[in-house]
Amino acid sequence: MWCRGFLQQMVRSTRSFRSTSSSSRAGILFDVDGVLLRGGSVIPAARRAFRKLLDRNNNFLFPVVFVTNAGNCHRHHKAQQLSHLLDVQIAPEQVVLSYSPLGMLRSFHDKCVLVSGQGPVVDIANTLGFQKVVSIEQLREHYPLLDMVDHNRRPKLPSSPLQTPPQIEAIILFGEPIRWETNLQLLIDVLLTNGSPGCVYDPQLSAQLPVLACNMDLMWMAEAPSPRFGHGMFLLCLESVYRKLTGQELQYQALLGKPSLLTYQYAEHLLSLQNHNHKLTTIYAVGDNLMTDIYGANLYNRYLTQQHAAMTSTTKLVAHGTGSQVTMAVPEEELISAAAAQCRSILVCTGVYNPHSPLPSDQSGTFMETVFHGHRDLVLDPDLVEPSHVVEDVEAAVDVLLQQESAVTSDT
Repeated sequence: MWCRGFLQQMVRSTRSFRSTSSSSRAGILFDVDGVLLRGGSVIPAARRAFRKLLDRNNNFLFPVVFVTNAGNCHRHHKAQQLSHLLDVQIAPEQVVLSYSPLGMLRSFHDKCVLVSGQGPVVDIANTLGFQKVVSIEQLREHYPLLDMVDHNRRPKLPSSPLQTPPQIEAIILFGEPIRWETNLQLLIDVLLTNGSPGCVYDPQLSAQLPVLACNMDLMWMAEAPSPRFGHGMFLLCLESVYRKLTGQELQYQALLGKPSLLTYQYAEHLLSLQNHNHKLTTIYAVGDNLMTDIYGANLYNRYLTQQHAAMTSTTKLVAHGTGSQVTMAVPEEELISAAAAQCRSILVCTGVYNPHSPLPSDQSGTFMETVFHGHRDLVLDPDLVEPSHVVEDVEAAVDVLLQQESAVTSDT
């Protein structure tokens, strides 16, 4: 939902950072965890890669945006972290977090939303435009009888009744929480009481509360030798509990973060702003996760090739091609057309993807559904998890794209 006011604000803020020295034909989207960092440690190839991407004035040779499914901090904090660790000046307007597109979903901004995750999620929601925000901890304080798993943590009953919070009208899942049992319990309480968790469950709910979920990563790569549980694993637990109790599938109003198309459209617009609003020909998307980075980049490439023929007065932006029931109807005059001709996916082997442990396949060579690590609402399509290039690390990825762009320049 590309809203004029939001984009005008984004244009004004983007003017404050150093862009490429001249317009470029290509732009680059970098994943962070597993590509540039392992937890708080820099992957050595990352610093070498960025030395190749800067000119003598320390300007990027190409527009660059960092697209991460992290969602537990403000983007200016992520920009500061990346600048410090990579020894490159990175502006907040070069960072896309999993929740970033929520700022465009203005129809929810005046609703009372329950937010789940960790970090300053209430402040983040306010910054995105949400006006009435309730956290899991605030809900827990208002309803002290709900969170009962940890005997040592059971809240004491207040001496005087707390003011009843407003009825919850939507749920925003920013990322995996610290205490899964607390969040699972209270989220189910809210869902099964239609936003009034102090009431008894309603077995005859006519409609489910809207759920907006950011970050579908089943796993992510930190310092440990094997991947760690991501927010996608928490979503899997929530979906399983909801289905077990109701017999129904949990429905999402929106799934954001990679591989959502809306996330890639938002990221491409930031690339275009860095490129002095000149159109890009090619976007290179570098990632370590087949089911988010590669799937998302390939899905966006498919969208780019089809969007002109498919564009009508309204267009499915969030989940077209992903299997979700979500649609975002956008008036044609408010839709910013995708500029790039193609999006090429580059898979590195320093994160979730392990070339020595390939996923099992059936006799036809396609990935078996039993080992599909994508979200439930994603379509299992082997073409979408086939990278354009597989390289050792991010330095090799930069070498590939420099070679590709050098060849294009020489041909023209």
